[in-house]
Amino acid sequence: MHQFVFTTPPLPDRTLAAESRAHAQTERAPKLELAVGDVTKETTDAIVNPSSRALSGGGLVDLAVRRVAGPRLALACRATIDRRHGVSLSPGEVVLTPGFGLPARFVIHCVPPVYEADPAAAREQLAGCYRGALSLARTHGLASISFPAIATGAYGYPVGEAADVSIETVARELAQHGTPELVRFVLYGPVTLEQYLGAVRKRLGQTY
Repeated sequence: MHQFVFTTPPLPDRTLAAESRAHAQTERAPKLELAVGDVTKETTDAIVNPSSRALSGGGLVDLAVRRVAGPRLALACRATIDRRHGVSLSPGEVVLTPGFGLPARFVIHCVPPVYEADPAAAREQLAGCYRGALSLARTHGLASISFPAIATGAYGYPVGEAADVSIETVARELAQHGTPELVRFVLYGPVTLEQYLGAVRKRLGQTY
């Protein structure tokens, strides 16, 4: 297990970073970062794309990812569904495709919950998106991954609640597994960033 300590780095484009310190000082500590930006421009090994259950479209992030990645991404998504014999993904499920025209080598597609449909179930489904994406990253040996604020747009998840679920889930995953080396939240605007900073502050002084 790893301990997390939250620090403010001297970087102009990042407001806060959370760094875990291993009990063994020789271990490399994974980092959890928050930034305002465009996830399609991230150069991490993978980015996470909130998509529909059929991987055929989603909200604004999905549209942006598809536009930058190019038409081969849609073909890869269709092939993924074909391999499942046409069975769509459930909320919280994740799959991996190449990134094609994106700077990131891979895209991890997740199906966000629709908050209004079942707020109680939505929390576990949203956590499942993060757990699943991080599990795929570990399976494929990826050192870094970038997340948008999953489910907070068209899917209607309140930003503050989504931030709490996101930060708690990622922190616990990094504490348990110690990888990937870098998890970055790439958020839309200072208002969303402040909500995620608030979720980080709630964890100050806690050990996972």
